[in-house]
Amino acid sequence: MTSPDKTQEQASLAEDKAAETLVTSNDELTNSKEGPTNKDLEIPEEVPTADDPASRVVKKDIDGAGFTLDEFASLLSKYDYNFKPGDIVNGTVFALEQKGAMIDIGAKTAAFMPLQEVSINRVEGLSEVLQPSEVREFFIMSEENEDGQLSLSIRRIEYQRAWERVRQLQKEDATIFSEVFATNRGGALVRVEGLRGFIPGSHISTRKAKEELVADFLPLKFLEVDEERNRLVLSHRRALVEKKMNRLEVGEVVIGTVRGIKPYGAFIDIGGVSGLLHISEISHEHIETPHTVLNVNDQMKVMIIDLDAERGRISLSTKALEPEPGDMLTDSQKVFDKAEEMAARYKQMLLEQAEEDEDQSGVALTEA
Repeated sequence: MTSPDKTQEQASLAEDKAAETLVTSNDELTNSKEGPTNKDLEIPEEVPTADDPASRVVKKDIDGAGFTLDEFASLLSKYDYNFKPGDIVNGTVFALEQKGAMIDIGAKTAAFMPLQEVSINRVEGLSEVLQPSEVREFFIMSEENEDGQLSLSIRRIEYQRAWERVRQLQKEDATIFSEVFATNRGGALVRVEGLRGFIPGSHISTRKAKEELVADFLPLKFLEVDEERNRLVLSHRRALVEKKMNRLEVGEVVIGTVRGIKPYGAFIDIGGVSGLLHISEISHEHIETPHTVLNVNDQMKVMIIDLDAERGRISLSTKALEPEPGDMLTDSQKVFDKAEEMAARYKQMLLEQAEEDEDQSGVALTEA
């Protein structure tokens, strides 16, 4: 076993040896032939000094950043999550499910569009309207729900644009063609630009029963277009009358068939459109009721005395065709035989009256 004195002696010898080695190394460096050179003391070039400008952070020109401030603002706007009900946004379809579609509109959570909101028309499935990855416009229906999800609609957009289109067609007084898809006690139902329209029975001018009109395409004119009340009312009669009016003129004699008799007159079918022979226009003589003179399905000659395209009405007369007042009551055949002759006289009378009115108007202007 080594004694403490022995150990202390060994430690002292080690310290002396280390000191001797250090002195020797310093002497070698001092006594070398060349000694330390300036090159040995230089700082390497790759190590920047505190005064080197390259070692400082320099503010660079933003124009060299790769995009402008406007481009940066535009990029940020693509991630604007401030969506509101009523907004129309672009979205990408990424999933079609049984009850609806998942749409990416750039919000924090994917938006959802229910099946019933996919179209203004009835569809069996989403794939009839949408395809995965398709990009199109969507209408935001409501605020975010508790899961942060928005509800979307295509139907609302189509609905708005359909009313705009219908209002424009009405403004142009256009004639449209639409298929009857159902009938009821009041009339017939059609679709115009996807909107449900109604044709009152009084504005259906056809020899068919209403029930037989289903699947028929009818020419129609607009009677009422009211988006606020969701009322779209159309007239088949007006469309036919307008078409017929293009070939008719006041004073013309036409052959018609009695289709209905009312206390105030008779409805006469003239080539597919209905004209009214008012009780006051049947004869110069007073008549208690049209039934005493006319019968349903009677064929007769009538003269056109008025064409009202706006209201879709044709006014007729047999009184103007009577050679003598009361002939319609005593000899209706005589009236029909001389109809063209009496119509020519009627036209001449109208012409003379128009010329007289024009002369009087000229005199009035001269005196003024």
